[in-house]
Amino acid sequence: MVLSREQLRNQLKQREIAPVYVLFGAETYLRDLAAKTISDLSFAEGDFRDFNDTSFSLNSDGNLKQALAVAEQLPMMASRRVVRITDIRISATGYRDTITEDHEAMLSAYFANPSPTSTVIFIADDLNGVRKMGKLLRDKTTAVEFKPLEDAELADWARSEFRKTGAEIDGATLNSFINRIGPNVCRLNNEISKLATAALPGKVVTTGLIEELVPNSREIDNFELTKQLVAGRRSSAINLLRKILDDGAEPLALLGLIAYNYRRLLMAKEMMERGVDRREVANVVKLRYNDQEPFLAAARRVEMKKLVSAIQKVAKTDVAMKTSIGGSGPVGARLQIEMLVCDLALL
Repeated sequence: MVLSREQLRNQLKQREIAPVYVLFGAETYLRDLAAKTISDLSFAEGDFRDFNDTSFSLNSDGNLKQALAVAEQLPMMASRRVVRITDIRISATGYRDTITEDHEAMLSAYFANPSPTSTVIFIADDLNGVRKMGKLLRDKTTAVEFKPLEDAELADWARSEFRKTGAEIDGATLNSFINRIGPNVCRLNNEISKLATAALPGKVVTTGLIEELVPNSREIDNFELTKQLVAGRRSSAINLLRKILDDGAEPLALLGLIAYNYRRLLMAKEMMERGVDRREVANVVKLRYNDQEPFLAAARRVEMKKLVSAIQKVAKTDVAMKTSIGGSGPVGARLQIEMLVCDLALL
């Protein structure tokens, strides 16, 4: 069973430490914070931590075997050892995986009989739940998924962190702050520290202070919108579009981003049909590592003629928005992009 963050937190409050953890998910700041918390709680006061706290990156060959060998050793002048194993990738396609079926026997043997004096923490950047090795890590360990926080959870987190700094912020100002940041706990934490310092000596965080110091860089996940469109999920696409627009995105800017994604999908589709290597495709269309699989999967699914038609529809909408056809101003622009999304989802 995969635990939630809350379930892990409750276990750690009771100082229940499992022998093997797998931490994964999109919210990497909280994932890494959990790894640190587990490590800290694994040691007792007076333990010689420097001798017993080690990390191994799977970007280097042989490190998995070495890490498990260290976990089998008795701790030195401490109650436990902590072994962190990082850079774990088990993707949907197997591209650049750092744990493969070649490791199955080694991992299965350790999971069946983990050292009672070690805490092993696997920290995964990509953990596909369908692949055999992904299932092994999820099913045979204490696996914890770190999903992105919803706005209400982000607000609770931010309110707590502001309180720790001694700064004050009211509800409306806090909501404005969250809307500028989005679901990025690492950046949220950094901006809170900056605002708390800037709010001295009064220690009151105001909307004006936020507008002055915090860039409004909440990411528009326009590729998530494009994925819904390519899959023909009209209702999901409309709901996501409305949320993006309600969060303050400009319709014309969003249209440009949608056009950019469809052009990249067309380029990727054409290259993949010619048999171009995946790495070259990813390089040409400028894909970050974590974005490669969902983007290329979408390119594989969609038909070439649908991509061409989509780009033509985007171009017509661009003209309509810039010439006020169908309505002018923000209301007209919003109507145009909503009509476009409905049309694209039906392709």
